[in-house]
Amino acid sequence: MRGVNVSPARPVVLRDRQPRDLPTLTRWLNDPQAEWRRWDAPYFAAAATNKTMRAYAQYLAQNGPDADERVIDVDGVCVGMVNRSEEEPVGGGWWDLGILIYDPASWGAGIGTRALRLWVADTFEWTNAHVVTVSTWSGNERMIRAARRVGFRECARVREAYPVRGQRFDSVKLDLLRAEWEAR
Repeated sequence: MRGVNVSPARPVVLRDRQPRDLPTLTRWLNDPQAEWRRWDAPYFAAAATNKTMRAYAQYLAQNGPDADERVIDVDGVCVGMVNRSEEEPVGGGWWDLGILIYDPASWGAGIGTRALRLWVADTFEWTNAHVVTVSTWSGNERMIRAARRVGFRECARVREAYPVRGQRFDSVKLDLLRAEWEAR
């Protein structure tokens, strides 16, 4: 499948996963050569990531939608997913958000920024979130830019934490407070 050309007139929608999404999700999750894997935590061993992705694809096939994950939809096409998890202690108001656009042909069109903005709004509306974070690595400049466009700011950096393809990269965490979001 080719990437989706997204103009501002073509909305990005977050929706529940549907059975028709499973072939697309399974294909992207099970492809060990998929380009997205070079950017989404590439510091983990490929064999472990392959095993985790196969298990996750199987989980998606066997379970219905989850309130803490959504499909990123453009014109009825699944182009990626967003997820969130509550950090300990449960009830403390800290949620970590994730976003993944699978097809590189869909990168660079603002889909990720728009999906992240929608996901932040959904998280503040439907959870007790006081603060939301995104966690990435310094080599994933697209993720960092998208988070900053939405209003996140860097709150933590561990220098040279991750070896990736023969180089060392920083672990980066960005945060956004509910009060900052509401003031925008």
